[in-house]
Amino acid sequence: MTLTFESRDDGFVCMIDGREILRHNAQMPAVTVARGAPDVQMVRGNFTIGDAPSDITPLPFVALNGNTAWLSAAVGDAPLARLWAEGDSLRVETLGEGFDRIRFALLAQPGEHVWGGGEQMSYLDLSGRRFPIWTSEPGVGRDKSTRLTRLMDEQGMAGGDYWWTNYPQPTFLSSRLYACHLTSTAYSVLDFTDAERHRIEIWEESAELRFFAASDIAGLVSDMSLFFGRQPALPDWAIGGAIVGLKDGDNSFARLDRILASGAAVAGLWCEDWIGIRQTSFGRRLFWNWAWQPARYRDLPTDIATLAAKDIRFLGYVNPYLAVDGPQYAEARTGGHLALRQDSDEPYLVDFGEFDCGVVDFTNPDSLDWFAERIIGQEMLDFGLSGWMADFGEYLPTDLRLHDGSDPMLAHNRWPVLWAEANAKAVASRGKTGEAVFFMRAGFSGVQAHCPLLWAGDQSVDFTRHDGINTVITAALSAGLVGNAYSHSDVGGYTSLHGNVRTPDLMLRWCELGAFSPVMRSHEGNRPDDNIQIDSSPELLAHFVAMSRVHAALAPYVRHLSDEAVATGLPVQRPLFLHHFEEALFAVQDQYLYGADMLVAPVVEADAVSRQVILPDGTPWRHVWTGKDYAPGTHKVAAPYGQPPVFYRPDSRFAALFAALPEAAKA
Repeated sequence: MTLTFESRDDGFVCMIDGREILRHNAQMPAVTVARGAPDVQMVRGNFTIGDAPSDITPLPFVALNGNTAWLSAAVGDAPLARLWAEGDSLRVETLGEGFDRIRFALLAQPGEHVWGGGEQMSYLDLSGRRFPIWTSEPGVGRDKSTRLTRLMDEQGMAGGDYWWTNYPQPTFLSSRLYACHLTSTAYSVLDFTDAERHRIEIWEESAELRFFAASDIAGLVSDMSLFFGRQPALPDWAIGGAIVGLKDGDNSFARLDRILASGAAVAGLWCEDWIGIRQTSFGRRLFWNWAWQPARYRDLPTDIATLAAKDIRFLGYVNPYLAVDGPQYAEARTGGHLALRQDSDEPYLVDFGEFDCGVVDFTNPDSLDWFAERIIGQEMLDFGLSGWMADFGEYLPTDLRLHDGSDPMLAHNRWPVLWAEANAKAVASRGKTGEAVFFMRAGFSGVQAHCPLLWAGDQSVDFTRHDGINTVITAALSAGLVGNAYSHSDVGGYTSLHGNVRTPDLMLRWCELGAFSPVMRSHEGNRPDDNIQIDSSPELLAHFVAMSRVHAALAPYVRHLSDEAVATGLPVQRPLFLHHFEEALFAVQDQYLYGADMLVAPVVEADAVSRQVILPDGTPWRHVWTGKDYAPGTHKVAAPYGQPPVFYRPDSRFAALFAALPEAAKA
């Protein structure tokens, strides 16, 4: 599809596939330029970003020459920007010296809805809100009206807000059936607060907007997934049972034996503490030197082999930073693999909360290769790990010096993609692409081509609107629209601070949500001793066992969805409107289609025994637990523990499998 400019008496318009996406005239110019004065502060991955722009100059006057527009501030003035169409891209560059801010204004229409923005936690429908695009910690609480958020803001700017996310992406899809992607890695803002214009702010001298158009939303998602890169199919082992997360040293294996003896379907044991523990005021952290720590796990190679004999995989943890008190830091420093200070040739150190780390400089190809081979390849894959959490990636400071000389302000958003590339390269080097599985929380445009599985990050252990269990659904749906087929979350949540601890109610409901996710993985959280775990009581363990068996029973269907994702790019968890394009469904973010044949409405409110469920138009939907058929519409559905509202199409070729889920839970 090709963008074209068409002259109008008062300006011009830009069209793609019959859709008017930009309208420029003297009253509403499409481009404004300015000179920026950024102020960026970081405390442990939490950022405050300000700007004091000067010479803010709208460019209302145009000289149009085919598909190129020369834009100026006044008649007779030299142009300050050039805007042109090139294939399916709209490009702009500033022409005046020092102008390094560009503000686009695309056409918005009444009733239009937009989605995307990467992995958003608070809102699926972005309409009416502004979303800065900058990878960071997501914040704890993420709601300025809550005590927890206020306390965290006082402690290192860590409370967050609705737009904070580990994985932003400057991409949006419109209900007008087109999508727009900003190709820049610069700090940017998607602003949908104006009913007449979609505004895009870019902190760079030039920019490219790439457009997609299709006959339906599914087609847009499919086309964009090809552009960004599709993930391989999930391996059978990862979807065939729960991955049990324990960080209890050698005792993890005894606990796993008890969980297995209770009848749980287990695919893997995930011990993030395989590299040792560092206790901090935040909680039980890890020792960031990426090699087996025998003091914590005395005979891990033998234990991994014992698990393998039971067809259970072992998973670990890694991130792209090296603690200064670990031997790998010294090795990296000697090899020249660390990012440097701007004022000296000393390594730049980042405070991660009571310990400092060096930053492996992935802009140096030799350093990326070193980490992929020496750390992930030798210490992890060769050691016997089948997967790992590839954590962090959001912390790149803006005041360090990189090997390739790039501006850290431009490298910051790109960093998670380089981190994903290092992991994927290591996996490929051992011929294990599509077999070994690493999962990431950080991301940006292009991470799709490298990262096989997302996880939703560090939610609070609660039901809160902006940081609780419900946010992982929004995360999966929003990320899925921009090319990420697979997402999951920490069963039980992660962050427990200021007396906020798990309740049995939360743990039970999160197990249910995990069962109907492509990967089901539990987590002990940052303060395991303060929080209940899946094996803390017979009741909790029995519930986990039942849900793990439901998850395992769904494996043939998830295999079908995974293969479909490879072929089409459609995500496993889908917004209702992906297959039922109705305005009433555009903002529904607390339930989802699991493929086209199943609908899941998890319980995400505390102490709820029922919930409202929207069943889209079409044929009736059958309730998994009772076999009762429901007509399309809104229904109040009972939701006792162990029976979250889940429905399926009676004419699905997987209907018999779905109907057998209640028996699978009892087995």
